[in-house]
Amino acid sequence: MSAEHKSNTAAEIKDLWQTPKFVFDYYDRRFGFEFDVAASESNALCNCFYNEKHDALSENCSWDGPNWCNPPYSKILPWVEKAVSEMNRGMLTVMLIPSDTSVKWFKLAFENCTECHFISGRLSFINAETQKPVDGNNKGSVVFIFDPKSPVKQSVHLIDRESMK
Repeated sequence: MSAEHKSNTAAEIKDLWQTPKFVFDYYDRRFGFEFDVAASESNALCNCFYNEKHDALSENCSWDGPNWCNPPYSKILPWVEKAVSEMNRGMLTVMLIPSDTSVKWFKLAFENCTECHFISGRLSFINAETQKPVDGNNKGSVVFIFDPKSPVKQSVHLIDRESMK
């Protein structure tokens, strides 16, 4: 079973999709993000961000958080591993990824999260080239919260997409 997320999107933009602003805002109101740890110059949602020039996954790179993470969907596992590592270091990360329970990274994320939020309906991510939302996402989305200060573990919720707005 592959840990990769299959996509029909053009290779040059497939990992540059921006989180819909209403999703980011919903979680930002709760956590007050300081860093976007998997961004590009054109899709960063925080003033402080790591882009392709930084190696956000290296052992030398600390996520000082609170952190927002919408990682490249072509390689999700290392981002989940880093979020878990940073939580163990005391840093909070909120991660938006596809809702695909059949892959290794989903199990790792779930086993280590404090909260798991399935978002009802499919999200229209923002195209990196046009900055417009694009319908047709082939999977649902889930938000994993890795909060070292949370008293709960693996708390599962269904969040209505429209109520996030």
